[in-house]
Amino acid sequence: MHAWLCETPTGIDALNWQPLPTPQPQAGEVLIHIRAASLNFPDALIVQNKYQIKPALPFVPGSEYAGTVQAIGAGVTHLQLGQAVACLSGTGGFATHTIAPADMCMPLPSGFPFEDAAAFIMTYATSHHALVDRGQLKTGETVLVLGAAGGVGTAAIQIAKACGARVIAAASSDDKCALCQRLGADATINYSQTDLRESLKALTEGRGPDVIYDPVGGALAEPAFRSIAWRGRYLVVGFAAGPIPALPLNLPLLKGASIVGVFWGDFAKREPQANAAMMHTLASWYLQGKIKPVIDRILPMAELKTAYALMGSRSVKGKLVLVNPPV
Repeated sequence: MHAWLCETPTGIDALNWQPLPTPQPQAGEVLIHIRAASLNFPDALIVQNKYQIKPALPFVPGSEYAGTVQAIGAGVTHLQLGQAVACLSGTGGFATHTIAPADMCMPLPSGFPFEDAAAFIMTYATSHHALVDRGQLKTGETVLVLGAAGGVGTAAIQIAKACGARVIAAASSDDKCALCQRLGADATINYSQTDLRESLKALTEGRGPDVIYDPVGGALAEPAFRSIAWRGRYLVVGFAAGPIPALPLNLPLLKGASIVGVFWGDFAKREPQANAAMMHTLASWYLQGKIKPVIDRILPMAELKTAYALMGSRSVKGKLVLVNPPV
């Protein structure tokens, strides 16, 4: 097998594509031939030692991937050799093969391409958990999606529309806003050219959005929160802009609003049955055509550093996917 090995977490330049012995699964594990893996924001942080999870060195980055089961460890009964699966295990995905915990593998139904499956779990699970579970989104409510052209943003648009909500998508360029409209957004705001608060005031007749989905943080957080509707829910999803914002606590008081943390990873561990039911719903929605990952481009696995550079340029719409050839 080959893998992108991180021996010193000092950035993407320290990663090396090199041959490694193919491991064998232990009890509760499976060996997966990786057909596709997607690049997520935590994958950029983890190779710089900036992520909350710090794997032992050396490690292979790549949190999310899809492929086929090639070997099965003792005690694994729900997966079979040759079965197509998707997995989000935190590391191991930027390779030709990896060992994965069997209970973290999502069996793929027929008609679910590997490229879509590799770009599915993190963004759609995060967005569904945020909007439906934590945000308690109701039909007819208005959702503001910040960073709406990114991986989780595009998923949030589709999930909010599937729930019957009105979606205002905010992104940093006209091109990205146009993508959001194609995905079903009812209105868009290019926040690099227009004032976010004034635009929201006009689009909601002064009422403000009921739910704000924020994977960006930074300078957008306070003006967005100042625009929230009475009893609104502000979903703290992530900080792609870098800085973690500090909000004056008089703002939720004045609006009767809630600041709601979203940590899908811990939800999946603490409430596995609820998470499994959610994933079943999402897979059904995919097969019904209600949701589909937005893939900016597909690159060979050996071009991972190019993918990292594209992500860093902030030009990516949706997800970047890396692929290996079939055996």
